Amino acid sequence: MKYAIIEDGGKQFKAIEGGTIDVDHFPAEEGEQLDLERVLLLAEDDRVEIGMPFVHGAKVQATVKAQIKGPKVVVFKYKPKKRYRVKTGHRQRYTRLQIDSIVKEEEG
Repeated sequence: MKYAIIEDGGKQFKAIEGGTIDVDHFPAEEGEQLDLERVLLLAEDDRVEIGMPFVHGAKVQATVKAQIKGPKVVVFKYKPKKRYRVKTGHRQRYTRLQIDSIVKEEEG
């Protein structure tokens, strides 16, 4: 099984060919191709390559599938006996990526 650990927005994701991942919002249209070049680890069968900090020549090619929103987080501020109550909410925006291929350019 071929997979890669990539870094995006200060978070790490396991990218498997054919799978999907939800990353922080990208200003990209659906169907647009992206190259993620911040590959921290590349594994294929028994061979594992660890970057310092990134694997040289490796990239993950992905397609934007959708712009989605996460679950609603309710923020409720309350001060007892003071009649202070504020209820707000937040929904984080994410970009769903379909992993097309994991490419390692050989040095020649």
